[in-house]
Amino acid sequence: MTTGHRQAGSEVGLLSVSIDLGAGRRGVDMGPSALRIAGVSRAVAALGYRVREVGTVYAPGPEESAVGEDGARFLAEITSVCAESYRLLREALAAGAFPLVLGGDHSLTMGTAAAVADHHRAQGESVGLLWVDAHTDMNRPDITPSGNVHGMSLSVLTGQGLPELQALFASSPAVDPRHVAVLGAREIDPREQEAVRAAGIRVFTMSEVDERGLTACVDEAIERVTAGTAGFHVSFDLDSLDPMEAPGVGTPVPGGFTYREAHLICEKVASSGRLLGFELVELNPVLDERNLTAQVGVRLIESALGKTIL
Repeated sequence: MTTGHRQAGSEVGLLSVSIDLGAGRRGVDMGPSALRIAGVSRAVAALGYRVREVGTVYAPGPEESAVGEDGARFLAEITSVCAESYRLLREALAAGAFPLVLGGDHSLTMGTAAAVADHHRAQGESVGLLWVDAHTDMNRPDITPSGNVHGMSLSVLTGQGLPELQALFASSPAVDPRHVAVLGAREIDPREQEAVRAAGIRVFTMSEVDERGLTACVDEAIERVTAGTAGFHVSFDLDSLDPMEAPGVGTPVPGGFTYREAHLICEKVASSGRLLGFELVELNPVLDERNLTAQVGVRLIESALGKTIL
């Protein structure tokens, strides 16, 4: 069995980031625990990998945290979590481990995806970013309708807003917008739409997926994130799936991917041979049914790491 460009027996560095401060609803901080209960470590090991425990980053609860400015709620605590996640993942990458991140709300990726980007930047390489999500997360404090920082992650990574978080990167933007593709978007705030167009990232909405077919869109997305890069990191938000398939997510939106479509995305990611890191975010066990969504998440991780039907 091979996994992208990595051979079975390679080391997977497993990082848990327990945070829900970036979200508008409590519960996603328990996502990493739910994935572990669903057997993620065993599943990765069964594919022939050595599992390296990188650590767990815990955010404080909102009751013990300062809300801060309305435009970026809990920014100080989120910045601290991202900084620690960045540090741990840079150490794991330096040791040769493939980064696998369990979340947690999507604010965590401002530390994790940046760590992957800076690791390769230090080697004179750029990376792409495949963002699988019902949302584009391109809000900024001046345009956000909620102040929830998990909706600003991609904006920060592509060089906009929140200088406190951009200061974590070796250079900003962490990822060139020309190397970014969003797959599965179907809920974008009105002013965020303007930010998406101005940034120049490529967004494959669910309408486009329906019209053109998923295979064509995934192939084009992977072509974009691999063109002129060392490879790409995947940030996979479970709300990209339809809530009927994955009910336990932070911000469910009807009309998402089916179970098989989500697997096809992950299988194509693996077969590209260019995967540099993978993270699964926004699992909310409070809203789940018998840990179903966590089990779905583990199966998707298996596909991204190279498991195939035959």
